[in-house]
Amino acid sequence: MSATTTVNTQTGAGGIVGAGASQGVWGAAWKRFKTDRVGLTSLVIVAAFLLLVVAAMSGLVAKHWQQEVGVPNAPPTFMGPAPKEQIAAIAAPSGPNVDLSDIDPLAPRYQEWEERAKQFKTVDTVKAETLPFGADRLGRDVLDKAIKGAEVSIMAGVLAALMATVIGTLLGALSGFYGGKMGDFLEWVYNVFTAIPGILLIFTFAAVLNRADAIVPKGIWTIVIILGLTTWTGIYRLVRAEFMKHRSRDYVRSAEAIGASNSSRMFRHILPNISHVILVQLSLHVVSAIKAEVILSYLGLGVAVDQVSWGTMLAEAQSELILGYWWQLAAATAFMAVFVTAFSLFTDALRDALDPKLRGLE
Repeated sequence: MSATTTVNTQTGAGGIVGAGASQGVWGAAWKRFKTDRVGLTSLVIVAAFLLLVVAAMSGLVAKHWQQEVGVPNAPPTFMGPAPKEQIAAIAAPSGPNVDLSDIDPLAPRYQEWEERAKQFKTVDTVKAETLPFGADRLGRDVLDKAIKGAEVSIMAGVLAALMATVIGTLLGALSGFYGGKMGDFLEWVYNVFTAIPGILLIFTFAAVLNRADAIVPKGIWTIVIILGLTTWTGIYRLVRAEFMKHRSRDYVRSAEAIGASNSSRMFRHILPNISHVILVQLSLHVVSAIKAEVILSYLGLGVAVDQVSWGTMLAEAQSELILGYWWQLAAATAFMAVFVTAFSLFTDALRDALDPKLRGLE
């Protein structure tokens, strides 16, 4: 009887311990995130786009986006092939042939060259009259261009957002933790960057870097550096405020009392406690960086001529739209709208999951 009682007591105690175990910040956030259907759907769409980008980078898809696989301006498949153009035949002139030997010394060799030319066989590539998303003015597949453009635009946006986050977090941590002269100097730098209109600052960096091809080759890295150096101010402001708030809390003072260094208190104690703020800002900056990359590429200040992005597709489609060829504009707009909308909804769900007090979830 006593043995049974002991087993039951231990089982009950174990159940109590298991029920009272803390879940952790990230575990609780994931539990809240799973209840958001819109957030989960957006996460699936974003993950699908990222897999598409990885496949394009590895050459599994859109590898031959520069090849002219269709006739110029081939319509989408659901529209059917375009009507054939009527080609008028030119009537051959009547009368006897004219002897060109007197005026062209090479005329006697024309027949010999013609016989030699017949010995070489030429292969005429059959080009498709329709493609799933149509073709551009050169006959390139619009779907492949949209996928390759997603690779460039999304990679540029993610890398630029990461660069801006690193710069803003580091400068904000130094300013908020140390204060004093260092804080004043970083505040002066921050005020200089925020005093200049953002679009003007981006154009200035773009003009400088596009002229310095020997230092930074024109392409995706130019976009990353431009956006990284011009969009860090928002993250800096939030991180600085969080470090100023946390540096005087008990857990930081306790770490200082046991001999923790300044860098340890900054990056091992304070930074993990504000990581949710940085993560949300990072996701917000991805969307802003993608939009900025599209604008720069549309204006000719973005990727090189041998690359394609959603911005260059929109620039090309502008001239095609006048002639009624709308499918390249529709493909680039649809890809960009779906990804940006899904990523924005994912960011909102992530913010609610990490900070439920914003919407009164807890």
